[in-house]
Amino acid sequence: MNDPQPANPNVWNHLRAGIAQHAPHIQPGPIDDAPTPNEPGHPDYHRARRAEWALARWHTATPPRYRHADATHPDVQAWADRVINDPTTAGNLLLIGTTGTGKTHQAFGALRRIAAAGPAPKTYEIRAITAADMYGLLRPKGSERGAEEELKRLCRVPLLVLDDLGAAKASEWVEDITGRLINNRYNAALPTLYTSNLPAQDPTGGPDLTKALGDRIVSRLSQDTTVIPMTGPDRRRLHAA
Repeated sequence: MNDPQPANPNVWNHLRAGIAQHAPHIQPGPIDDAPTPNEPGHPDYHRARRAEWALARWHTATPPRYRHADATHPDVQAWADRVINDPTTAGNLLLIGTTGTGKTHQAFGALRRIAAAGPAPKTYEIRAITAADMYGLLRPKGSERGAEEELKRLCRVPLLVLDDLGAAKASEWVEDITGRLINNRYNAALPTLYTSNLPAQDPTGGPDLTKALGDRIVSRLSQDTTVIPMTGPDRRRLHAA
């Protein structure tokens, strides 16, 4: 079979002339060849692909218990939306409250909300770690990479969740490590989500973050951190009951 040949341009010219003579009111219609939301080239298509990628990253980084987490607290949602709009100006988020009030659930829900918005890949590298595990990782022989390399990785990851801040026994080493982490992320304008069972300050003289971390760290945190108290009964015990 012979290959198809392009049409003779004289044929098209003849057809155009005939239409112009016998139906002059007929004019060529507009051609809409713009991509639809389901096609490459449309912003919604590419946003959806970025969201798929980010949600897969979120799923991998999230413990199984929190893979159904949603950010339901309005202030947590507002912080996540600020990260979506501009991570460099979003600041940090500190969720404080007693055990079982849903702090960690809201934290992973916030990361999920950010992922679902379809962020750029470079802005959705995430790390979630408890404070106890972080200090263990950064102790001598705590990691094959070495403490300094692990600290650098925590300092530069675009999104970090540090769970249970202030739970470690206060020491000069703990204060130094925490201070370096917070200061480096503050200077790089990288958003961090902290949770803690302790209040920022306890006017009655009880345990608080200021005593656990030191005035210098709490002062730095206060500069760009939104504090959200999480209240209510222990949800884990309610669920068990």
